[in-house]
Amino acid sequence: MNPPRALLFDVFGTVVDWRGSLVREGRALAARRGLDVDWPAFADAWRAGYRPAMDRVRSGAQPWMTIDQLHRGILEELLARFGIHELSEAERNELNRAWHRLRPWPDAVRGLKRLKTKFIIATLSNGNMSLLTEMAKHAGLPWDCILSAELFRCYKPDPQTYLGACALLGTGPDETLMVAAHEEDLAAARGNGLRTAFVRRPRELGRPSGYNLPRDNAFDVVADDFNHLAEQLGA
Repeated sequence: MNPPRALLFDVFGTVVDWRGSLVREGRALAARRGLDVDWPAFADAWRAGYRPAMDRVRSGAQPWMTIDQLHRGILEELLARFGIHELSEAERNELNRAWHRLRPWPDAVRGLKRLKTKFIIATLSNGNMSLLTEMAKHAGLPWDCILSAELFRCYKPDPQTYLGACALLGTGPDETLMVAAHEEDLAAARGNGLRTAFVRRPRELGRPSGYNLPRDNAFDVVADDFNHLAEQLGA
């Protein structure tokens, strides 16, 4: 295919290992506070609450909220469900900010640096601006630009997120490649005229599985990781 001008990246699961990072943060907190918690189950439940919380905002049942705010509301429910009552307000806030400290997949930084030599590389995530900025600083992610659904006050897969990102970068949808490990994200991007690259992240849920293996043959590129993507795009 003709090379794109810009690459937009989903972040949670595609660039960073949200589950492994949250489990590490939780276990470190448990060691400090003497807590007995199933942190893999806690991390899974935290992530599982994300889409229903977004859907309440998208439906108008709740006003606009950033992902930090949604994560905090889910966290309060989970602390009660898992019987964690000992944490101060400051500790709860710090645990919520674990989403700002997610670690990249082993190939992510090197692969992004390769892609950056040839293309504009930017986030397109539902994560809010402060979250994505602090994550980039923490993880050494070399973005040219950080774009967030917060800029458009709507979440992916709303069309304005994809088309708005293209408009801000000055690239047409057909000049823009959406990179993600999630088929529904790419299907929505493709539906708005963007090109698509599927990157396999079979361990996103913490174990090798068929999850994140594409069933859709319509992607422009399918890659094993970011270095493989760079090879295919000539970077």
